[in-house]
Amino acid sequence: MLPTPGVDPDRPAGLRIGPFDLAARVDEALRVQAVAFGLSEEEVGIRRYIVQRHMTCRGARALGAFAEDGVLAGFVYGMPNDRAHWWSTIVEPYLRAAGHEHWLDDSFVITELHVHPGFQGHGVGRALITRLTDAAAEPRSILSAIDTDSPARGLYRALGYTDLARRVHFPSASLPYAVMGAPLPLPPR
Repeated sequence: MLPTPGVDPDRPAGLRIGPFDLAARVDEALRVQAVAFGLSEEEVGIRRYIVQRHMTCRGARALGAFAEDGVLAGFVYGMPNDRAHWWSTIVEPYLRAAGHEHWLDDSFVITELHVHPGFQGHGVGRALITRLTDAAAEPRSILSAIDTDSPARGLYRALGYTDLARRVHFPSASLPYAVMGAPLPLPPR
């Protein structure tokens, strides 16, 4: 059972933020992602393979938000961008057309950020993404998010992310995405 969100800014929603062995706990993370993002069992199976592959990439790292009993309430992971990775090959033409192709170089990619709905709106996502990017050696961060006004996009904007390309179409996604970028470090709380 998930605890009631708290108000301590150093422990958003009363959770501990720390290193997370995503490869070992991929099923637990994907349960959070499935609830937060509305994934089907088939999509979860596909993402399991993708997450496990990503965690073998150079510089990949993850953080989790944990309740006192160890239950995972949210997670984030990312890695230094590599233009040879699938995501980069999809977004590159959109960024080039918008004059932002250079963002693919020297960037830390936020690959996934998901918070269980019971903890959303309490600073958990902000704590996860800022703590992950605080450890990045790259001078900027990029990510993609569904191209709609949403709490996630609002969070990214509040952290200094701006739209670099819109209406980006990924082959398996029914909705268009926006690619966003921000200089690092992200602004403090």
